[in-house]
Amino acid sequence: MTTTTDTVRIHADHGTTKRLGDWTHEKNFDVKARYSSVVIDLRSPWIEGRDEIVVHADLDHAMVKLLVPEDAVIDQTGLRWTGRGKVKDMSRPQDAAGRVIRLTGASTKSEFRIHRGGIAILSALFSREFLDDARAAHQAGRTPTLLDPENAPR
Repeated sequence: MTTTTDTVRIHADHGTTKRLGDWTHEKNFDVKARYSSVVIDLRSPWIEGRDEIVVHADLDHAMVKLLVPEDAVIDQTGLRWTGRGKVKDMSRPQDAAGRVIRLTGASTKSEFRIHRGGIAILSALFSREFLDDARAAHQAGRTPTLLDPENAPR
């Protein structure tokens, strides 16, 4: 878990990187991915304050999946696109009034996938990281934190 006040840097090159559960308390993320997929869980209630979360991306043929709360507002006006690509947010509520997640940076033939609520839980559930977390939670007598990051020990 990251507890500094700096920007969290995530780098992926020809691979897959996942940050699931209650893994950080930061609000600024710098994602650099080339021919890769990155999964970032932003559902944690311990992310400081009600300020906006900023995800600065430098993507080249990459996919970034954001697991967000049901009422999150996604602002994609700061993204520059080269080639094909888009932000896929199929279950976006029309009257979303939650935390603002601002996407900035450059995207070359890449996409963002936004998973909310139950779909975000399923995305975390069907991962190797969940299996590891469930085993550790069983041994410690607690609830797995990847299902709901609010269950994370403080």
